[in-house]
Amino acid sequence: MADIILHHYDASPFSEKVRLMLGIKGLAWRSVIQPVIMPKPDLIPLTGGYRRIPVMQIGADVYCDSQVILAELERRYPNPPVVRGADWAVNLWADRLWFQASVAVIFAEMGDAVPKDFIADREKLSGRPFDVNAMKAAAPFMRAQWRAYAAWLEDGLAAGDFLGGATPSLSDVAAWMNIWWAGGAVPKVSEGLLAGFDRTAAWRDRLRAIGHGRRSEMTPGEAVQVAINSAPSDDCPGDPNDPSGLTAGDPVVVQADDYGRDPVEGVLVAATRNRVTLARECGELDVVHVHFPRAGYVLARR
Repeated sequence: MADIILHHYDASPFSEKVRLMLGIKGLAWRSVIQPVIMPKPDLIPLTGGYRRIPVMQIGADVYCDSQVILAELERRYPNPPVVRGADWAVNLWADRLWFQASVAVIFAEMGDAVPKDFIADREKLSGRPFDVNAMKAAAPFMRAQWRAYAAWLEDGLAAGDFLGGATPSLSDVAAWMNIWWAGGAVPKVSEGLLAGFDRTAAWRDRLRAIGHGRRSEMTPGEAVQVAINSAPSDDCPGDPNDPSGLTAGDPVVVQADDYGRDPVEGVLVAATRNRVTLARECGELDVVHVHFPRAGYVLARR
């Protein structure tokens, strides 16, 4: 099987979810460090315009968004099982509601020290002002919400070492992202918000001890060469009941519905209940398959 290649940077909270999943499954993977801000000249040719991090690459298959990355890791490497129950709903909550609280809590504290080029990049990504003063004004309310979310975690750990019981589940992976990010970025604030949550503190230590699997470094150029020398998987069955009315071979465009809405164009390979796969011709890359989640993304005819 081709190497797992993760395009990421070490401070990325969404990448940390994937790194933890790789650790839980004990997998070897290649680390490709991408720039924190644009331009990303060795990533965009692979994704067709998608610029968010992380991106996973296996040969000439490119997986955009941590949601579809985690799903693909579970599909390819089912042992130990991680996804169960209503985990995907928990994952979306942690990605959106809890993450937005984390953004306000973290940048209210450190926003004044953020470089101007980072602010300009994130404004372009989100389509909204990166307003540190607004974050400071919202911080008292968002800290209360952040602690309320953490309290759900504390209560959920009453029955076992992990939210999934005796072993970690996707719910643990999803919740870990916000705990990890706040703990690293604003440790004093994080400790205050977790005060009295002893089960969560012990859970945090257990997850940290899992690690990230077996990581080895790869350059962005080497990752592009892997795609050039590979063919995408043909294991992409579609959903005959898909409500979009689109079929394989249709020209389509996919984009996120929240931020980073850069459209990615291609030919539809398959649309399933939880995934969209496009084929793209990328010059010297020939053909790659680019995979996106259905939840949180918009698929339309081009």
